[in-house]
Amino acid sequence: MYARQSHLHAVKPRARTRHTLVLIARAALLLASLAALLFVPDARAHRGPAPGHAHEHRHGHDHGRWRGHDAAASDQTALGLQWYDLTRATVAAVAQPEQVTQNRIWAVSWLAAARAVDEHHAPAFQTAAFATALHDALVALVPAQAPQLDAALAATLATVPDGSAKTHGIATGRHEAAVVLAERAGDGLDTASVNVPWTPPAAAPGVYQLTPPTFGPVVRAGLPSARSFLLHANDELRPGPPPSLTSKRYLRALAEIRALGSATSSTRTPGQTEVANFVAQASIDAYAQILRASIADAHRPLAWQARLVAAFNAIQIDQQIAIADAKYTYVFWRPVTAIRTGTVDPDPTWTPLLATPRHPEYPSGHAGYAGTAEAVLRALIGPRPIKPIAVTSPTAPGVTHTYARWSTPTQETVDGRVWEGVHFRFSDETAVQVGKDVAHHDLPRLRRLGL
Repeated sequence: MYARQSHLHAVKPRARTRHTLVLIARAALLLASLAALLFVPDARAHRGPAPGHAHEHRHGHDHGRWRGHDAAASDQTALGLQWYDLTRATVAAVAQPEQVTQNRIWAVSWLAAARAVDEHHAPAFQTAAFATALHDALVALVPAQAPQLDAALAATLATVPDGSAKTHGIATGRHEAAVVLAERAGDGLDTASVNVPWTPPAAAPGVYQLTPPTFGPVVRAGLPSARSFLLHANDELRPGPPPSLTSKRYLRALAEIRALGSATSSTRTPGQTEVANFVAQASIDAYAQILRASIADAHRPLAWQARLVAAFNAIQIDQQIAIADAKYTYVFWRPVTAIRTGTVDPDPTWTPLLATPRHPEYPSGHAGYAGTAEAVLRALIGPRPIKPIAVTSPTAPGVTHTYARWSTPTQETVDGRVWEGVHFRFSDETAVQVGKDVAHHDLPRLRRLGL
């Protein structure tokens, strides 16, 4: 809908082999994920526990078979959205500087809720278990929000009749929150572990250097060492290296971003500038809107809602770990460095439309998030949104984009990061594929998380 090297360090021989293996693995992962998504719901109830994992989902229900009464579906949707909004407010209040740490709050709390809720139990049990699990996990993760969370839990539990179902639900919610918190303790996703000190290599063609305007220290250098949810190894889906500095693909991307990504570009259209500003918002903020609208439109049970939110955020954490692993393996230079100091028509005054993020170029974090989101939403909701979804952006005040396809925000992200002047197109395109690879890897394995 919108217009559209060589490195200082030689890539080890295994990188080319790894790239070939990744290409082969992608096809296998896609086939495996499709097969699992088709057959796992019915098979899950009959399988024994998978070895080596602390928790297995014991409910054995098929989320695709919900045929509840309209009133029950409406009540559960309202309850799910109430606690979704409360989670979002809690995450915003703590103001963690790194997105992956925010995703962790979502993943841990909603994983506890998903394990606690059993749609085969009475509604009183479901409501009490769901709210208690979320409350306890969120209070443990963001203690400063305890007063608001305590009040919300009291209000929810006040709607539940006293009795054994309510008592059992509260106990189950508490138990599952404690279990998930213990499982994820020390996973390296806290801010201090994610943002460990890191010194860039010596300046050379193709090698990342600190970027203007602040030339501040890098972020997320510790993320490649964090503990994922479902990856076997953080580098198992690492893409091949960026293109050579003399390749046609690199030179084409360099020319494109020089022309369209400049702060003073005379060729970037107003529509392209709008997209660039719109997608500059944090990915978690954009997709929090998309996920919420999907829950509101689906009218599905609490178990389905909790599974969707937990799975989405857990897989996004794995994606961000995989992207960071590649970034800090290839340490490729940013466009602003390439244009200002490179050998191809260097321009020391060139400035991107938006400030360059403080981490290596390849592949793109925003595009990786979009690729994973597209694949997860397609798998867990359907081939397209139930209804068109309107999204706003704090980085483009007054602008609303409406999406009728999961792929549209992905393409906007690929284009927008080029038009912002912060990413080469090949970095965006590679990141989308990595994001999808992670989703295709993780989706068939959600059972290992108890989902």
